[in-house]
Amino acid sequence: MASRGVVGLFLFFALPVLCLELRRGIPDLDEEEEENEKRQKLVRKKQQEAQGEKASRYLENVLKPHQEMKLKKLEERFYQMTGETWKLSNGHKLGGDEDLLLDNASQTSFETANREAAKRRNLPKPVTKVSRPAEQPPQKKVLDLPEEPPEAAEEVVTVALRCPSGRVLRRRFLKSCSSQVLLDWMMKIGYHTSLYSLSTSFPRRPLEVEGSWTLEDVGITVDTVLNVEEKEQSN
Repeated sequence: MASRGVVGLFLFFALPVLCLELRRGIPDLDEEEEENEKRQKLVRKKQQEAQGEKASRYLENVLKPHQEMKLKKLEERFYQMTGETWKLSNGHKLGGDEDLLLDNASQTSFETANREAAKRRNLPKPVTKVSRPAEQPPQKKVLDLPEEPPEAAEEVVTVALRCPSGRVLRRRFLKSCSSQVLLDWMMKIGYHTSLYSLSTSFPRRPLEVEGSWTLEDVGITVDTVLNVEEKEQSN
């Protein structure tokens, strides 16, 4: 029991001392926390500065050149659309270089003039052709056949044309009609006089036709059959 009393007395007197020591140790902990916070703030500040510097370099080296190139392309496209491409050139400074450019331009124009003169001496003189007025195509003669007389009329004959295709055409004429009407009729049905001619059937002989002769003059006084024959081609 005596030992328990001693321990109790010891704790009673030692407890205030322990509390005092703990109070003295707390400021030390607060100072360490403050130092840690300061170090963390310094690290964050350095990280932010590093990030800002990195962003500035990216803006300067990547974004800004990209934007300038984009604006330059837009400017070139605008001047090309407006036809003012000369504004895209840098031009030349006035001064000593100007005389050199003028001399080069003069020399170039002189050489070009010499070459053109040499070409003109070697080339033959141009011959001016006088264009002839376009000839008007000959108008086709419209073949008009006389009206076909009635079958019961007097001095009427019926003429039949036997074509190379086998078709037979018949028509009535007055005996007093010009014999040329037979050739006109043949041409009108598609057989030109330069390639075809008329001949009698029996006896077979070429039919002589002239504008001043009538049908009666060439021997057509009764109903007659005429053959449309192709002319022999002469070499």
